[in-house]
Amino acid sequence: MTGNHLNLTQVEAFARQAHARQTDKAGRPYTEHLAAVAEGVRVRGGSDGQIAAAWLHDAIEDDALSARWLAEAALPQEVKDMVLAVTKRPGEELSAYTARILATPGALLIKEADLAHNAGSGPPRGPGRTDAYPADREVCPGTGAVGADRRAITRGPKGFGQPVNALIHP
Repeated sequence: MTGNHLNLTQVEAFARQAHARQTDKAGRPYTEHLAAVAEGVRVRGGSDGQIAAAWLHDAIEDDALSARWLAEAALPQEVKDMVLAVTKRPGEELSAYTARILATPGALLIKEADLAHNAGSGPPRGPGRTDAYPADREVCPGTGAVGADRRAITRGPKGFGQPVNALIHP
């Protein structure tokens, strides 16, 4: 991200402020999840744009930031596109959501990092947690999909709860 766009530190600050009062189901600050997803994207080779989108991946869906804020934000269009791609819309069919993620360059890596963290395989979320994000996963040719570590993910954000395979090969 260059030019007059927000840098990663600024995007992180916006995300942290927007989600400051939000907690996850276990009562932890929700910003821990955002940080873990951003780190998951980073360690898997994501670009600065993907990392920025990871920080913002739940902002619209959780009403932490508005769609108008995103549209007007000093962010590259590709970052905005990734955020909107991974934003689940009310009443949306899983197949439409999946198709949008797969059709948007860079979005699948963000969703994989999100699902991995939700399933407990992401970077540490709190004291005593020692598991590390698996940075050396294989990628299926032509899909960008998880290959070697294709474990079924049985829970995810807001009922997403489909195996990774179902997301990639609906």
